[in-house]
Amino acid sequence: MLRPTKHSHPDRTVINVALFVLQRLKKQRVDEYDKLRGSVNKAILGSDTLFLPALNFLYLLGLIEYRPKTDAIEYVGPNNEVI
Repeated sequence: MLRPTKHSHPDRTVINVALFVLQRLKKQRVDEYDKLRGSVNKAILGSDTLFLPALNFLYLLGLIEYRPKTDAIEYVGPNNEVI
């Protein structure tokens, strides 16, 4: 969900999962899909259903690319600091 409601937990939204993924990819430019998914699942409770929408959101913003040969996600956005 992109539009939180009063019943939404702030840590269990697509934007929060996307922020976690973005921060991780900024540190290490490329990360394997399975390792990235595992780290998100470990850090954010209930992120199983939010992981793919978060990747789609970041892809639509032009911040990440998927590399099928290596099954990896690469950060391709600007090198500005993530808050």
